[in-house]
Amino acid sequence: MFEEVSAPRPPAAYVIRDARHDDLPAVCEIYNHYVLHSTVTFDEESRTASQWEARLDELQRLGMPVLVLEGASGQVLGYGLVAPWRQKAAYRYTVENSIYLHPDAAGKGYGAALLAELIERSRAAGLREIIAVIADEGADASIALHHRLGFAEIGRMQRVGYKFGRWLGIVLLQKSLA
Repeated sequence: MFEEVSAPRPPAAYVIRDARHDDLPAVCEIYNHYVLHSTVTFDEESRTASQWEARLDELQRLGMPVLVLEGASGQVLGYGLVAPWRQKAAYRYTVENSIYLHPDAAGKGYGAALLAELIERSRAAGLREIIAVIADEGADASIALHHRLGFAEIGRMQRVGYKFGRWLGIVLLQKSLA
């Protein structure tokens, strides 16, 4: 088990706030970059702005935190959210997290700040468990980040996704908020 440590401060000024509909074009652009160019998401088709609008509305209706990290110039540098882990009612206090940064913002501490705030907002929302489902290839920094913020590896699944002509697995991590 890993000991939780505080998140390092990013090098530039930023604010983390609730996502708004006018943030969604930037969120869509950030996410679609990873859809098209990486295996950190198993989605193979870009999401549209209307799909993001529906997702934001649903998560807000459920009381789930959906955050953006905004840089000093007002640019959305990343976003984080939690969503229901499974649809059955008994899972209602368990969520899966997602954190994505603009490629130019990666590796600068923004992800740690965003994940730390997402954890606190999830705790404040009465959630109890956060699950991270991370690709086992090309996402070492994400796995390390989750470990630094107190997530423990709970399992691995091999060859469960197929993208860019190769089989990929996932690493499952969990953090208790209770």
